[in-house]
Amino acid sequence: MPIHQKAVCLLSGGLDSSTCLALARSQGYRCYALSFDYGQRHKFELEAAARIAAHFGAERHIVAKIGLDAFGGSALTGDIAVPKGRAAEEMSEGIPITYVPARNTIFLSFAMAWAEVLESSDIFIGVNALDYSGYPDCRPEFLEAFARMANLATKAGVEGRTHVCIQAPLLRMTKAQIVQTASELGVPFALTHSCYDPAPDGAPCGQCDACLLRRKGFEEAGIEDR
Repeated sequence: MPIHQKAVCLLSGGLDSSTCLALARSQGYRCYALSFDYGQRHKFELEAAARIAAHFGAERHIVAKIGLDAFGGSALTGDIAVPKGRAAEEMSEGIPITYVPARNTIFLSFAMAWAEVLESSDIFIGVNALDYSGYPDCRPEFLEAFARMANLATKAGVEGRTHVCIQAPLLRMTKAQIVQTASELGVPFALTHSCYDPAPDGAPCGQCDACLLRRKGFEEAGIEDR
């Protein structure tokens, strides 16, 4: 067990990233949480990320500001309607308009930079290749390629002081398995936020892909979503 070993944990405040942080803590890592104000439609997820980071005793929580809304091209960063009420078959076809161009590549690059400063080799990301809405930057091939690049791109990697490893413990889990794991780790579901298009008071819409996938996971796990 990596007692006192440092890890950078990407934290959006959603169910998956919160579970990923909880897993890293349960494995003995000293966690440094990294969130992004990237021009997304709302900031409720950042409030959730702060709550989760505090709950699990992150060594530090940084919110990096980057303006992906300058480019648009996504329902999460531009003036494009968020899809609602889609059937599971629809969500499994193609890449949805909620995909944010290059988002995980950019997020992991920031994490890579912070990990090098911390002299850490481990970066945790809560991506999922099963119930993942078809995002190309959630695939194992992408994570493997990024890790190879990271070890070529950093001074610490070239000098052999660190060897970047992208930890994606939820990668091959179903949403129900993620919910079950989160429950076992004591993730406070009420502190998390998953909705793409919440009401002004932060209440989830219940109909976007993220809400529907979350509901499906809780129902299949037989656990109440508080």
